[in-house]
Amino acid sequence: MSTRLEGKVALVTGGTSGIGAAAVRRLVAEGARVVFTGSKAEAAAALCAETGATFEAHRVQDDAAWPALMESVLAAHGRLDIAFANAGTESGDASIEDVTMAGWDNVVAVNQTGVMLTVQHAILAMKRNPEGPAGSIVINSSMNAVRPLGNYVAYSMTKAAVCALARSAAVHCAGAGYKIRVNAILPGVVETEMIRSVMNSQADPAAARAMFEGMAPMKRMAQLHEIAGLVAYLASDEAAFISGSEYAIDGATTAGMMGV
Repeated sequence: MSTRLEGKVALVTGGTSGIGAAAVRRLVAEGARVVFTGSKAEAAAALCAETGATFEAHRVQDDAAWPALMESVLAAHGRLDIAFANAGTESGDASIEDVTMAGWDNVVAVNQTGVMLTVQHAILAMKRNPEGPAGSIVINSSMNAVRPLGNYVAYSMTKAAVCALARSAAVHCAGAGYKIRVNAILPGVVETEMIRSVMNSQADPAAARAMFEGMAPMKRMAQLHEIAGLVAYLASDEAAFISGSEYAIDGATTAGMMGV
């Protein structure tokens, strides 16, 4: 495994499971010191024991709690080089006809406001790095930013919105003379524990798997290590001239379609 992130400090939101936990593992493996957030204490303890990363209980939508979180990171490590704005939810979402204000507000709070706060506070922390403002921020969007789900209107909307957020923040940082890059990744269907649980709960798990795998022209789901690998690359100095970009990692799902 590469050590291209040696000496760097990373923050991963929503890091206790799925893509977030995979990113924690990959960033640590590549040499970074990692702080991750979330609300699942038991899962967090296991990941800390496995990787040596540090856990901070925190909800991304809690504006008032952000300054203390960043002060804790800077007090422990003296810098912040990488932020992966990963935390997200679908809880309470529905179609445009059926979504309630409570459901809408919950998804927007986590997926949009929470990402904005992550980017905002990461920039503020990265400006305090000893050598000056520098770092890499990666936002976890979704292929549903460009292929919206009819039954998840808030999720689809927020995932599109954070792509615009990434571009806006990237232009701002470049214009201000900061060496802070902001990019978004757009995963397709990823074989997480949650997706496996959904498949295995169906009357015909094999058929459910075939349905998920058939969504991509490559006829499979993304693996967690593939998503984490893209995050690590964008976090590294190898991607030093990449900012304001969106990276689909969806097996050609959003690239186009075959003719009849």
